[in-house]
Amino acid sequence: MYTSLSTLISSLSLNHYLYADDTQLFLTFRPPDFDSSVTHLQNALQHISSWMIANLLTLNSSRTEYLLIGLQKQLTTFHNCSLSTTDSARNLGFIFDSHLTFSDQISSLSKSCYHIRELCCIHPYLEFKTANTIATSIVHSKLDYCNSLYYNLPKSQTNRLQVIQNSRARAVVNAPKFCRVTPILESLHWLKINERIEYKLLSLTYKALTTAQPTYLHNLISVQPPRATRSSSAVTLSRPPTSSSVRITNRSFRYASPHLWNQLPVSFHQPCIKHPADDVTL
Repeated sequence: MYTSLSTLISSLSLNHYLYADDTQLFLTFRPPDFDSSVTHLQNALQHISSWMIANLLTLNSSRTEYLLIGLQKQLTTFHNCSLSTTDSARNLGFIFDSHLTFSDQISSLSKSCYHIRELCCIHPYLEFKTANTIATSIVHSKLDYCNSLYYNLPKSQTNRLQVIQNSRARAVVNAPKFCRVTPILESLHWLKINERIEYKLLSLTYKALTTAQPTYLHNLISVQPPRATRSSSAVTLSRPPTSSSVRITNRSFRYASPHLWNQLPVSFHQPCIKHPADDVTL
């Protein structure tokens, strides 16, 4: 059934992902092509709806959301859109908004971390190791989920995440609310939010280099040809041809991965990968 639906969507020239209870369609276009792209999407949805009816299924229109993502200048020209769009939508539990500011996501995350207050209440009855485990499993896992998407966000946004981590660190050691948090983070061996974001991106880069997985990330990076220098054995990544003047583009994995990877000490540039040019292990 899913194979048939996937084949249909592909024939309609749409990118898509299929999940157990969710189907996502993606269409990219330039602002001048907006009207034709909307018409194309509406026709595609009509084909999908007809296919579902023929297969005794129903397209739930009440749970169908349309999210336009772009620059603010671009989206202001789309105010006459015939589609009823939403300002934000969840994708695998992560909230995306029209401008990719992730403000709604961070607000939702802040509300969901009420466990910190509960941890403070029961802290007198817990050992340090137990308190640390609870905080890490419940709160840290939320802070780290898809955190590579926070890369290069404005400081005002990442500071909101840092406040959550600071509160959790103080709760673990039962420290006063306004005491200096840096020594506490160091004693717990916790990276700060921006450091955790960069660590996640570097981990994804290393995995892509060593396993070629996931393919959608591996296809975004390329290894620079080795050069006859003292550091020729070091694996460095090619930067995109030109750095975009649009800040949001420089937040993408394609730009962030080479930037962070090439800044690592040479000793870290030794993953076991195969160079595509000569098929030898570096």
